[in-house]
Amino acid sequence: MNDGLDEAPPRRIRPLWTVLTVVVLLLLACGLPAVLVAGVAGEQGGRPVLRRADATADDPASRAARDLAARITTVLDRQSAALLAGDLDGFLAVAEPAAHADLRRRFAALRALKVTTWRAEVTGLPTGIASRPGEWRLLVRFQYCFVVPGCRPSPVLAGTRWRDDGGQPRLVAVEESKSAETGTRPWEVSDLVAATGARTVVATTPALRGKLPGLLARAEAAAKVADGYALGGSRPDRYRVFYAGRAEWERWYGGGRPTWTGGYAVTVGGGHHEVVLNGEGDEAGLDDLLRHELTHAASLPDQGYPGKATWWLVEGLAEYAGAAGRSVDRYEGLPEVRRLVQGGWNGRLEGIAPADDAPADRVGGSYGVGYLAVRHLVDRFGEQRLLDFFAAVVHERVPVARAAEQVFGESWTALHDECVAYVRARVS
Repeated sequence: MNDGLDEAPPRRIRPLWTVLTVVVLLLLACGLPAVLVAGVAGEQGGRPVLRRADATADDPASRAARDLAARITTVLDRQSAALLAGDLDGFLAVAEPAAHADLRRRFAALRALKVTTWRAEVTGLPTGIASRPGEWRLLVRFQYCFVVPGCRPSPVLAGTRWRDDGGQPRLVAVEESKSAETGTRPWEVSDLVAATGARTVVATTPALRGKLPGLLARAEAAAKVADGYALGGSRPDRYRVFYAGRAEWERWYGGGRPTWTGGYAVTVGGGHHEVVLNGEGDEAGLDDLLRHELTHAASLPDQGYPGKATWWLVEGLAEYAGAAGRSVDRYEGLPEVRRLVQGGWNGRLEGIAPADDAPADRVGGSYGVGYLAVRHLVDRFGEQRLLDFFAAVVHERVPVARAAEQVFGESWTALHDECVAYVRARVS
């Protein structure tokens, strides 16, 4: 992967048994159902991108489709207002009875998350379903905020199905988003309970309700650490944390993570990242895990980072935050770093990112190398200059060599070799 390309970054994995974690900024290739759109749907720069047949033609079919889209917009506006008002009957009133169970669950989950903004924007024109006369499909862009009114909303694209008899359209179903960007959100598919603190909102399933008080307290403590790594003085309005049971882990945001994954953070647009924790993980490491993931949410830009060559910096900062000021000698990943170094590591930071199928100790060693390199830079230059370097490389896409000269006043070649020597010295 080339640092000069704005590519989707790779999945990063952390083994549960080393109490490590993952940030997933990958645009999950789930794909939308082919019947939803005639072209390709996506979210670029926060706006929907569609390539479909010309929707501006003035033939009778196009005029009818535009009229239906306008009437659906009116219905969706009314449903959105009902959601924000806490009016379940109004939320259900626009839909056929067959859709009520799913909509009731979505309503309850969104209300539990304290939804403060909910907008539904039709995208393109509805298309008839040949096998279901009188039914139409339409892609809708939903935008939402939790807890904080007036936030920059996060978008999600989802297919909807409608029945139309010439009067008020009736909602038949809202399909799981399965968007190319992030996959299905928890509130789309699961019953949720939630708790809200000053800096976080934490949600899980009713079966795990008993864990909410402890999770909230630990998330709030982690948020105080993560806030210190927010760049440009702009902290997340609330950190969004979802605690997954076994079934939910396989379903939320596309699932499919390796069994050793402890958690991940997904960029969902609007400046927000949503964190998912694996409920099957080691409770003893939850505090480190939360500090790591919330630091990703605080420090990373919407578009992810420039590529694998800067993986060590992104994960090294999160590991540094996760360590919460402990001495280097107490870093739990040192044995894995030692095995990596003694196993023939070539001494290059830009190539340290593990492959998706790497064994657990190789993954742990990679994260440890990133931590030690960042720790050396902090020890030499202080946290603020390290954050300035991170901002230049990760947010502004300044090449590492130029950023080192600008921020540290030294050549990256020399600093890189210093970091590598430090890594080797700590595990020798």
